[in-house]
Amino acid sequence: MNFHKIVKIITGILGLLGIVFLFLVILPGDEEIKAAASNGDFSKVTPLISLAQAILGIAVVSTLIFSLLGLFSDKAKLKKALFSVVGLLVVLGVAYATSEGVETPMKDGEMLSAMGSRLVGTGIRMFYFLAIIAIGSMLLASVKKLIK
Repeated sequence: MNFHKIVKIITGILGLLGIVFLFLVILPGDEEIKAAASNGDFSKVTPLISLAQAILGIAVVSTLIFSLLGLFSDKAKLKKALFSVVGLLVVLGVAYATSEGVETPMKDGEMLSAMGSRLVGTGIRMFYFLAIIAIGSMLLASVKKLIK
């Protein structure tokens, strides 16, 4: 059996399980499921959610495995990926260095620590830096194309 046939069989089994679990949710009706959920009984919905989590896990793991296999099979791709990761870490370092942390009261009465505040600021600054880099690279590519 080749890999493609195995994937088709697993996909078919997961699809059939999904259909069965979907009917287990649809048949009782909304009101019965809501009433059971208000009593803490989620047994009608749990199999469908577990199946969705399993499929997501399979997709993430297989994507990571095949991406890493593709990277390690070609030295040029690996070198380019390492440069990209180092560039991302540099942007992260700059964002962290320019962020400040201040204890902040939150709406629920709890306090956000200075470190938590600094990490939030780092995330926001990193988003802005990456957006500026992306827009700048698009503009640069457009200008180069216009010049040619």
